[in-house]
Order: sequence, then C-alpha cells, then structure tokens
Amino acid sequence: MLYLHETHKVVGRKEDEFEAAYRDGWMSLMADTDYARLLWYTNHAVGSGVSYNVVTITGITDGAAYADLVTRSQTGDLQAFMRDTDKLRHDVYGKMLVPVHWSPIQEIDLATVPTDGSTHELCLFMEDTGWPYVPIDDYIQCWYDIYYEPLSHMSPRVLDIQGCFQVAHGTHMRREAMLWQKIPDPSSLMHLLTTELPPEHRGAGTYMGDALKFRDQWESRLLRTSSWSPLY
Repeated sequence: MLYLHETHKVVGRKEDEFEAAYRDGWMSLMADTDYARLLWYTNHAVGSGVSYNVVTITGITDGAAYADLVTRSQTGDLQAFMRDTDKLRHDVYGKMLVPVHWSPIQEIDLATVPTDGSTHELCLFMEDTGWPYVPIDDYIQCWYDIYYEPLSHMSPRVLDIQGCFQVAHGTHMRREAMLWQKIPDPSSLMHLLTTELPPEHRGAGTYMGDALKFRDQWESRLLRTSSWSPLY
C-alpha cells in the first residue's frame, strides 16, 4: 500500500473553505473508488510551527491506482477539483510513503475507513521526520532497536508509534523516514517541552546519544486531527 503525504500551505482567510473542500470533496471522491481513501486530515497545532499548514495522508492500494489518480487529476474528472482547491492554498508539497518492515501500520483495509464525515474528539500526533547521514536502511533499523522496541515496553506510553514510513523510491529524498506517533495524553508533553534534558539522558546508551550515530537532523511537528478526520 502507498501513502500519499501532502503538506498544504493554506490561504489564511480560506482555511474553512479548504477544510470543507477536503471533507466534502476529496474524501467523497476517494470514497467513490475501490482503491483510495483519505485517512488523516490534520492541522499544524497553532504556536508549534508554520501558520495555516494542513497535513493530509491518503491511502492508495498500489502503483496502478496511483497512476489512475494522476491521470484523473491532470486530464480527467478530478482536474476541476484540483483547480478549485489550488485557489485555496499557496502551494502543496507531496511525497509517496511506504511502511518500513517493522511499522505497526502496513496495509489498511480501505473498506473500513469512514467516509461520512462523522465527528469525534480531537487528537494530537507527533510527526518526526529524520534525515540520516548513514544508509537509510540502517537508520530505519536503529529506530526499531533503540526507540520503538524500548518504548513498546513502557507504561504509560508518552507516544504511541502507529507507523514508520520511508519515501517511495524516486518520489522525494531517499534518505528520509518518518515516524507517525499518536500522543495519548497531551499533558504528558509538558515535561518534555518545559524541562531541559539532563546530560545523563543524552550520553552513550541513551536514545538521544546513540541516535547521533545515525543522524543529527530531524523535525518534529505537532499535528491535530480535525473533528471529522477519518482516522484519529
């Protein structure tokens, strides 16, 4: 399965129109197919990064399905939606992601993904994107060995790692991978945000210390799901 990850730089005065376009347009258009579904619609939490950023992830069954979406978007029945939506955003940046071998999320049964816009509580996700200076495969394995596996034994968990993805070949930077992590209790982040990490948590044998063998550049984004996001 392929995961189309898009960051939309929305026009501030048109954020409600843009959200409505994705709720009533894109989600519905994907629901009319048997090969794609809008999975997540998230807003960059105010105060944590660039203004009026929206991140969406659309699940697509395979390459043939993606090719059909491309054709429909450029010259077919989706072209009008794309043209109208472009009026609501300054730009959009996309990349195709695939789950790594140990990712909890692999295939999603698209038939089970809600498409009716029903509402629910808002949830926070932390999206961590890293750019290693080692081979990407080594970085992905390191995330499992020194991050995912130890975190899976913690209780309670500050972060619930739902997925780990790497860029599909040829669609973006090769040496890039992304962690998709739900924050079960947002209040648990306060200690992380307001407290200096002591030296003993940054040295050899710690995640922060050992991860420096693989990378020293990464970006964390706090993303809040909309009330109607199909998955949350």
